[in-house]
Amino acid sequence: MTLEASPARAITPRRLKVAAVAAIAVAVVVVAYGIASRAADESRLKQWTDAQAIPSVTVIQPTAGDADESIVLPGRLEAYYRAPIYARVSGYLKSWSTDIGARVKAGQVLGLIETPDLDQQLEQGKADLASARANQALAETTARRWQAMLKSDSVSQQAVDEKTGDLAAKQAIANAAAANVERLQALEGFKRIVAPFDGVVTSRDTDVGALIDAGGGRGPQLFTVSDIHQLRVYVRVPQDDAPAIHPGMTAELSVPGHAGSTYIAKVDSSAGAVNAESGTLLVELSLDDSSGALMPGDFANVRFAVPAAAGLVRVPASALIFRTAGLQVATVDADSHARLHTITIRHDLGRWVEVASGISPGDRIIDSPPDALSDGDEVHAMPAASNAPAATAAAQQGAGNGPD
Repeated sequence: MTLEASPARAITPRRLKVAAVAAIAVAVVVVAYGIASRAADESRLKQWTDAQAIPSVTVIQPTAGDADESIVLPGRLEAYYRAPIYARVSGYLKSWSTDIGARVKAGQVLGLIETPDLDQQLEQGKADLASARANQALAETTARRWQAMLKSDSVSQQAVDEKTGDLAAKQAIANAAAANVERLQALEGFKRIVAPFDGVVTSRDTDVGALIDAGGGRGPQLFTVSDIHQLRVYVRVPQDDAPAIHPGMTAELSVPGHAGSTYIAKVDSSAGAVNAESGTLLVELSLDDSSGALMPGDFANVRFAVPAAAGLVRVPASALIFRTAGLQVATVDADSHARLHTITIRHDLGRWVEVASGISPGDRIIDSPPDALSDGDEVHAMPAASNAPAATAAAQQGAGNGPD
């Protein structure tokens, strides 16, 4: 059987038109898909870029300050009584019997002054007294005789009155001479330089043969005697802390050179006025030093335990922002936006600071905020590990630091 080939199907214009439409539809679909895919990629890229532009920050909770805090201030120890001893008579130092560091009793002789001029004045005063008393005795005898003669009208009343007045004048001269002798004898007693009270000789500024001028507080002292069984401690307290210091409260002292030893002092009084130049209040404390371990002039660290101010919170020093607006910290609000707060620092504890105003314990603090962070910026908050133990350690360490 012979097969006969069929003739080729003719391509008509209609078929060409359908093919063209189909090709255009495919092209449109491809283009639409590409555009949609690119738009989706751009949207995802924008979202990713925006997400990357939002800084991630570490958020911590501030910790409340301690109920009590310590104020550590420098102080200076002084003798409870300190008497610079000056000469009351002029002359030359004949001898001294006590040197620096010697413990003396009240009335004990520290030195002797040789006073040749005063000795001669005393001799002259005694001679003047003897002459005055002799004239007084003669005037008394004469007055008695004239009074006897007045009874027989041998002399006038006027003459008797003159003799009686002369006796009174002679008596006054004798009394003046006696007072002068007593004054010179009292000055003779100042030839002996004595200790005014029990204490220690803390200075000797003279030597045998030195010319001594009657000082009266104007010239250099010969000796200084200090009573050190008790010591005074003087501390200048900043104005902010002054209201917390009152008489009767105690303070703990540590003195360099006495490692491991602490001493308890009691506040006796204060100046009652803030020094305008330093902005501090001078406070005086007393310290029992019967053992003699401490010395006047020693430097001491004085620690006062005072109630902490209300509202104090602690934040790490790394959370602080230093800008022209002042010292600030950044917080994160409920809408994840940064808020800048100007704060006031009460105590600088090193790694931590105590903030007196500007934030509260419930705020979420940004630790190590970005340099470019501005108020209102959106942030991505990430919680940090609990900072309570670190804060407690910082409090224990910072308890030994003074106010900022």
